[in-house]
Amino acid sequence: MSTTSAVATFGGGCFWCLEAVFEQVRGVQSVVSGYAGGHVENPSYEEVCGKKTGHAEVVQITFDPAAVGYRDLLGVFFATHDPTTPNRQGADVGPQYRSVIYTHDDEQRRAADAVIAELAAEQVFPNPIVTEVAPLTRFYPAEGYHQGFYRANPMQGYCMAVVSPKVAKFRKQFQQLLK
Repeated sequence: MSTTSAVATFGGGCFWCLEAVFEQVRGVQSVVSGYAGGHVENPSYEEVCGKKTGHAEVVQITFDPAAVGYRDLLGVFFATHDPTTPNRQGADVGPQYRSVIYTHDDEQRRAADAVIAELAAEQVFPNPIVTEVAPLTRFYPAEGYHQGFYRANPMQGYCMAVVSPKVAKFRKQFQQLLK
């Protein structure tokens, strides 16, 4: 990791969707799917899906802040998932799919709170934003088969039905941020 790197951690439904989107953002150096926010150490995918670990599916994004700002990443995050549905993204239901921003410092916390307040004031969404903002305590990388899942499996049913439309929406809306 270079000295010009920063880290952001977001949860907004299935981590395959977020990973596929953020991998295409200019200045993003890596995206790792994983789990955060729970009380079980080293959780497995099956345990997280069992809804008793407290973890959310998240992505941890390493980025160059000189190439893309944290607020830009927040903009992509809010535009590519529904931050108004508690514990749900489309047909994916459960606490592991909650909308959450895990902050790495006070500056990220202030930026996340400000963006949420701006979106609420502008009434961008028809319902209140329920995105949780909390300091990151621990991040656990997901199993290897989850990493780069969309890139490796673009024709898989879920990828075609759910991930591909989110990627297309991102590419259309954020052309200025494409790699």
